[in-house]
Amino acid sequence: MADVNKSKLKNSAGILPKDACIVLIKTEWNASIVDELEKGCIRKLKQTGVKKIISITVPGAVEIPFAIKNYWLQEKDLSGGRQKKKKADAFVALGCVIRGGTPHFNYVCKAVTDGIMQLNLQLPVPTIFGVLTVDNEEQAKDRIGGRHGHKGEEAAITAMKMIALNRSLKK
Repeated sequence: MADVNKSKLKNSAGILPKDACIVLIKTEWNASIVDELEKGCIRKLKQTGVKKIISITVPGAVEIPFAIKNYWLQEKDLSGGRQKKKKADAFVALGCVIRGGTPHFNYVCKAVTDGIMQLNLQLPVPTIFGVLTVDNEEQAKDRIGGRHGHKGEEAAITAMKMIALNRSLKK
């Protein structure tokens, strides 16, 4: 099991230029959990001075990669090349898939994981995996400020570190 205390992930000071734009894509499904992931992510981003945070809601986890890809593709006005909105420096996928009594859980988890991986390989900016895949609601609550930390905050820190890495590689 992942334990943030075994990593240096908590260290986010001074790693992100304040001009970054981070787009959160969250699901409607399991809203009470996902809303807490979003709150933690936004709280951590604002603590570091990020001012441009865009949040978009999709019905479920399978729809996350579609929304991210199409947001990226729509960022430029194809008629004149002017940007319609602030260019995303990173995307953060937020969702919660809770195991049920059918194989549906496995299909959804694989689809969203594969979709986010493809985006990380295709887009020039990172897509952070902030989707909980848990057996029950108790496990989800343990990951939104419980004994396993706050995965929304961790996703924000990961996004900041990946933006910094991406920018350093372009120099």
